[in-house]
Amino acid sequence: MGVDLPSNYRPSEDEPFMNERQLAYFRLKLLTWRGEILHETNETLKHLQEDTTPEPDIADRATAETERTLELRTRDRQRKLIAKIDAALRRIEDGSYGYCEVTGDPISLKRLEARPIATMTLEAQERHERREKIYRDE
Repeated sequence: MGVDLPSNYRPSEDEPFMNERQLAYFRLKLLTWRGEILHETNETLKHLQEDTTPEPDIADRATAETERTLELRTRDRQRKLIAKIDAALRRIEDGSYGYCEVTGDPISLKRLEARPIATMTLEAQERHERREKIYRDE
């Protein structure tokens, strides 16, 4: 995908949906986001490795354990997010990026801008969440 992308480019409704420029834009957005998450993950790992001395005070130890648990939970969320970003990058490569996996309709550019890993239109996502809630409440 060797598209020349101006730094001020933003996808627009006035151009063909998921043309080469839009795909290049979202690919760059996803890769940048992935790089930021990997950097944060490395920082978290360094912090976890450096912070191995046990605290003598029980309250300090509890605080340290809580912080460690939060960092591990954050790392797990980051790992899951990386997997979603990788899946979105694969969809760019196979030509299905930007289209709802339920309806096949285009996902709005506004939604993709806010959540570039979106796999459903807002309407399909809301229906999905309502169904999930109904089954969860039973």
